[in-house]
Amino acid sequence: MSVENDLAPPRPEAEVSGGSPRPAWRQTLMRHDLPASIVVFLVALPLSLGIAVASGAPVAAGLVAAVIGGIVAGLLGGSLLQVSGPAAGLTVVVAESIDKFGWRGTCFIVVAAGVLQILFGLSRIARAALAVAPVVVHAMLAGIGITIALQQIHVLLGGSSHSTALRNILELPGQLTTLHGGGALVGATVIVVMLGWKRMPPKLRAVPGPLVAVVAGTVLSLVLPTDIERIVIDGSLFDALQLPELPSGGWSAVAMMVLTIALIASVESLLSAVAVDKMHTGPRTNFDRELIGQGSANVLSGLVGGLPITGVIVRSATNVQAGARSRASAIMHGCWILLFSVALVALVEQIPTAALAGLLIVIGIQLVKMAHIQLARRTGDLLVYVTTILAVVFLNLLEGVIIGLALAFGLLLWRVVRVQVSAVALPESDRWLVSIDGSCTFLALPKLSGELAKVPAGAEVTVEMTVDFLDHAAFEAIEDWQRQQESSGGRVDFVEIGSARMAGAAAAPPARGFGRQVWDELLGPWRNNESGGAAVTAGVSAFHRSHAHVMRPHLDELRDSQDPDSFFLTCSDSRIVPNVITSSGPGDLFTVRNIGNLVPRSGDDSVEAALVFALEELAVRSVVVCGHSSCGAMKAVYQGADTAGGLNSWLGHAEPSLERFRAGHPVARAAGAAGYGEVDQLSMVNVAVQLETLHRHPAVRRAIAERGLVVSGLFFDIAGARVIEVTAETVRTIDDEVPVTV
Repeated sequence: MSVENDLAPPRPEAEVSGGSPRPAWRQTLMRHDLPASIVVFLVALPLSLGIAVASGAPVAAGLVAAVIGGIVAGLLGGSLLQVSGPAAGLTVVVAESIDKFGWRGTCFIVVAAGVLQILFGLSRIARAALAVAPVVVHAMLAGIGITIALQQIHVLLGGSSHSTALRNILELPGQLTTLHGGGALVGATVIVVMLGWKRMPPKLRAVPGPLVAVVAGTVLSLVLPTDIERIVIDGSLFDALQLPELPSGGWSAVAMMVLTIALIASVESLLSAVAVDKMHTGPRTNFDRELIGQGSANVLSGLVGGLPITGVIVRSATNVQAGARSRASAIMHGCWILLFSVALVALVEQIPTAALAGLLIVIGIQLVKMAHIQLARRTGDLLVYVTTILAVVFLNLLEGVIIGLALAFGLLLWRVVRVQVSAVALPESDRWLVSIDGSCTFLALPKLSGELAKVPAGAEVTVEMTVDFLDHAAFEAIEDWQRQQESSGGRVDFVEIGSARMAGAAAAPPARGFGRQVWDELLGPWRNNESGGAAVTAGVSAFHRSHAHVMRPHLDELRDSQDPDSFFLTCSDSRIVPNVITSSGPGDLFTVRNIGNLVPRSGDDSVEAALVFALEELAVRSVVVCGHSSCGAMKAVYQGADTAGGLNSWLGHAEPSLERFRAGHPVARAAGAAGYGEVDQLSMVNVAVQLETLHRHPAVRRAIAERGLVVSGLFFDIAGARVIEVTAETVRTIDDEVPVTV
């Protein structure tokens, strides 16, 4: 067995050519990164052109940003496989900046935003950007997508987009009456190809859909008899380069635009990097370095007249899916765009603007993801999602995000501080049950006092408190009510399940408790080494205070009969708690314990009687044998120790396990490869041998044949609190991040 480490990508072996080995990096470059870079280039080219057109910037600005994003951000960034360039997420902001400050003033803002990103990276606050609520980010992107689609539908119909989403909606009926038939047909063709491309055969889908759509639209525009507006680039890419200038207008507005671009570009890049990390098994992103790389790319892009740059999930996902292994792919894709932009400008100028409009409409629509809407609905964040979208579309991006974050924070605060309080009379009893669940603060006093007032004076009351935070105001209200209730002849019993307790509320400032404190409190009598029956008595008392009333209804259903799911055979070792490691409750396990979790083949009737009773009388649905690490019984068997009394004869039942271990049982080899010592290997082999013994038992064979009984083995690694499955041939982890395979 080997514990696989997926934190590094597989290293291809060096090929031999002409008797000399080819370096591994060169093989990776030629076999993986070069083909991936070409695929990403084909995706990035039309997207970069379309985003420039949608932003109202010079077309060449999109190509400049794509080149710099690929080369500079790819070389300096902290994400191995992320691809950067102009992004749809900043289209609305850039368009607004160009409208206010002009194109060259916007270039200055891009430079300043890049400097700010570098400062973010140097100050090591990159991870703080990930604290933005995902629902707000999803809604922000959806709002941007809707805004882009509303703008570009006018371009597709032969008109011009308007300054606000509301005007784009109101002017749409008039635009439909004056549409340009040729351009509309080209744009519609691009949309149909984009939407239908994912349904093509896999071999065809190897060619990027955006490229196919734009090529199809361009070819159609060349054969149509009508004049169609096309992209215009003045001179070569180098002729389009221009220096920024100081923007005119109020500096507060400039500073706000710088901050907006820097924050959106940073958050989008970091979230994209997180998503890319989930797609591959190579090194994880260095977020601070990623911001420095993105900032450096934006500084250079703004200085030479390019659009702002972010990490782009569409290009990055394409890069990973195309098989890229290193940052060389992103760098080379930038080089291909540079080569194409310099050598094939005339080809770019054949692309109709309606084709790019159709491409952007699809991109905008795809930013509204049904999965995000469903997630927001399931998590109760749909109001935040819808509000943020509406604010982004009808106000502006920054105000929309601020409103969304404020609403998300308010919803979070309400969820955190709210408390559920109820007071009900128990049926067929004179006792009342008061339940308090959540964070009990002064904000809960109106509801708390109202529910407590329902309890009649002199009644017997059980107060069940599942409280993780209890401030002095709430404590005082409960204590005053308790005093008044008891003074009128009533009785109040507290059952405190939560981590915040009444006993400590007045002794120190309120603090949020943790589950471990409850665990430690429950185990206090045992942890404090109380002698004799004192620990048992104190433990029973703690059970009565905290959990007895919770279990009472369930146990009441089991008082006349039992219906366990599993026969569970495990060791007598005090460190093994079957119900804890299997997350089961009373009535779930029919448990038998003995030293070494053995199934004697003969000479002992205790396991035999329990097994037959469980199979034939209780009809259990599974039989489980569970061993554990650091087993004293297996250590004695392994060392051949001469034990006293009946223990020596009992451990004789484990001799077959020792023989199979010494003969090289496959379970022992698997456990050894995973780093377990020989005694633990023997323990696992012992479980496998007991499974074999059970499979030979007539009652077990009959239950398997007649009703599908399942026989399985477990091994509990005490130090790691980790349960491993043991079969007749191997071992494997259960629901664990690190796979264990043979």
